[in-house]
Amino acid sequence: MSPAPQPPAVSLAIIVLSHNSAAIIGRTLRAAQALSGQVFVVDSGSGDGTQQIVTDLGCSLLHRPFVNYADQRNWAIDEIGAPFAWQLHLDADEVLDAQAVADIRRVLALPSASNGWILKRRTYFLGRALRFGGTSNFHLRLFRSGSARCEDRLYDQHFVSAQPAARLGGLLHDMNLGGLAEWTARHNRWSDMEAAELLRPPAAAAGQIDARLSADPRERRRFYKRGYYRAPPLWRALALFGYRYLLQAGFMDGRAGFLYAFFQVLWFRMLVDAKLQERLDAAATP
Repeated sequence: MSPAPQPPAVSLAIIVLSHNSAAIIGRTLRAAQALSGQVFVVDSGSGDGTQQIVTDLGCSLLHRPFVNYADQRNWAIDEIGAPFAWQLHLDADEVLDAQAVADIRRVLALPSASNGWILKRRTYFLGRALRFGGTSNFHLRLFRSGSARCEDRLYDQHFVSAQPAARLGGLLHDMNLGGLAEWTARHNRWSDMEAAELLRPPAAAAGQIDARLSADPRERRRFYKRGYYRAPPLWRALALFGYRYLLQAGFMDGRAGFLYAFFQVLWFRMLVDAKLQERLDAAATP
């Protein structure tokens, strides 16, 4: 048997955010450890055994209260990742597959013209990987220290860099092992954040991903989202449901595909519209 390949001789910090993630974080960390022995978990008060799993696997455990995603990520960029040449940022339920690990190894082992690399993230819902319905998305997660920040958004945050990002092979599996009650509770909170984000002044968009048709899939998605919010409220959620479920073949994912389209596209987006109107009505009331 040939020896297992060794991690590239380059300094890489892998930073994982966690909160009550015991059901999945072991898989996430073991995949990350195939790339670097420098794995740091920033935990925000887990009480379900997450912290014990982290220490049992030999990863560094740090404790920090969670304010918001951008605050946590940018703190980690500065306080943990800065001494390293490269940083890789993950959520506790994001598992790198073998191809992604191999491609990251390749990038780190060779001189690279790019300071940032994006990964395709596959969504899981009710225990099933979703392959249709526009569920996959792209995120910048690997970058040289000093070259990227997390954008200051209340919801749907991305890492951004001044230079164009390149594509990595493989997948980042967003396992999302929580039940439907947890999923809907989380999206209920996120609908508040999205409604509040839509009412922020234009100056708040400084330093965010450009919304434009380009080769970057993140910029294209932000462009389409901007167009979506220019359409009539409530009706736009119905139209998006039809587009995702029928034209983008969400029905091909079976029962999980229908429920995901119903809850994430129709229910969640209508909830955002309703809360947005509620805020506008409250602001207009003398």
